[in-house]
Amino acid sequence: MSLNLATLLRSSAARTPSKKAIVLGEAELTYATLHEYAQRFAGALAKLGVKPGQHVALMLPNVPHFTIAYYGAHYAAVPVVPLNVLLMPDEIEYHLRDSDAVAFVVWEGFLDQAKAGFDRVPECKHLIVARANPQDLTAPPGAHSMTALLGGATPVRELPATMPDDTAVVLYTSGTTGRPKGAELTHFNLYYNTEYVATRLFPPQADGVTLCALPLFHIYGQTCVQNVAIHQGGTLVMLPKFDPVTALTLMGKHGVTYFAGVPTMYFALLHHPEAAKHPVTTLRLCSCGGSAMPVEVMKAFDAKYNVNVLEGYGLSETSPVASFNVLDRPKKAGSIGLPLQGVEMKLIDDKGETVTATDTAGEICIKGPNVMKGYYKRPEVNAEVIKNGWFTTGDIATRDADGYYFIVDRKKDMIIRGGFNVYPREVEETLYAHPAIAEAAVIGVPHASHGEEVKAILALKPGATATAEEIIAYCKEHLAAYKYPRIVEFRDSLPKGPTGKILKRELRG
Repeated sequence: MSLNLATLLRSSAARTPSKKAIVLGEAELTYATLHEYAQRFAGALAKLGVKPGQHVALMLPNVPHFTIAYYGAHYAAVPVVPLNVLLMPDEIEYHLRDSDAVAFVVWEGFLDQAKAGFDRVPECKHLIVARANPQDLTAPPGAHSMTALLGGATPVRELPATMPDDTAVVLYTSGTTGRPKGAELTHFNLYYNTEYVATRLFPPQADGVTLCALPLFHIYGQTCVQNVAIHQGGTLVMLPKFDPVTALTLMGKHGVTYFAGVPTMYFALLHHPEAAKHPVTTLRLCSCGGSAMPVEVMKAFDAKYNVNVLEGYGLSETSPVASFNVLDRPKKAGSIGLPLQGVEMKLIDDKGETVTATDTAGEICIKGPNVMKGYYKRPEVNAEVIKNGWFTTGDIATRDADGYYFIVDRKKDMIIRGGFNVYPREVEETLYAHPAIAEAAVIGVPHASHGEEVKAILALKPGATATAEEIIAYCKEHLAAYKYPRIVEFRDSLPKGPTGKILKRELRG
């Protein structure tokens, strides 16, 4: 039996060819046009000599070119390697080499750093430049214009007979430890995850309008935004760079019904001083992932926008969704919900034994059709992280009597203070409940007698004031003596990655 992820696009194009698939600014693409361009991109790759099984890297923001190249590569049986658009030449060189990419599709705005990295990797033979102006066919010497390639290509009309276990996407982890590794996600991994989310987790929205604010080079954006919307036959309103006012404006203008974001996006939408000028009344459903959603932020957003934010959990290695709160059961704020049907989750202790007691912390392990086939060219790492089909995540959680999971923290983020385990997530939840605090991150710092001390790094809300002594006193009222921060640092803002996730590794220095 063959399976190809581009089936999602082909089916919707056949069902509703004249429906708007993508909107960016004033530009619109119907499903028929999007499908045609994807088939032409497959033909262009074949014309360049790119063979099935070889890899094509994409360094594209949220623009139609990403979706065209993504599904077009699958029509060519060519795995996609999405790259963070903020990468610099040294990092680009590493990713192109490590992934064995033979073609590189780049947005014009990132051309300088992309070409600098590309030029160092002779094995990557083709640089393809995507431009906003469809009339602009220019490209650097030795490079290709994506528009020109599409115009001169013979469309590939038949989906290739890729196997369910064939690699569809090589997605590089953020590289918080060591060099980034490419998680090999198969056609079945991604199809299963998309199918489940689009038909069983979220109500199908053939008339739905999705705001595409999460970066598409990130797996959350690919699966829960792009692939789910395409599968449902909805409309994607693309936002190349998140800004709360622009996001609210687009929601109102296009009648957005579904929004997926990370906690910092929700906080920005909730508290931006201009938010009241941009009423949003069409939202039906919101989802949150990427990092833990502060309970106070979720409750406030639900109330302000009359919507139900569902929080879930997953990783690049799990395509990404592993668990979610569901519509037909009570939502538990602060919980990542229940495992998807067909996905197993368990907790293990430091000895590798299964944790059976409720409300007892352990490392999450996942088994199921969403788990990657492994890291590309990393057999020794694969043997460490996948054992008997169970993927060890490095995330610490508890499970309640109803089977709902609650993230405690990352295993590596846990602070050991005087022999006691302190989970930063718990301290951060307390800090977010303080009326003056906009952003909070808790880390461990070396301490002569305790081993580690608890440090809070905070950004205050506009116009708010607070002292370190006040914050410490507040935490002492709500946390056990070994948990509350003894050190408080204030900053204008906290460093964030491309999805808006706070980067604790930068705070640690």
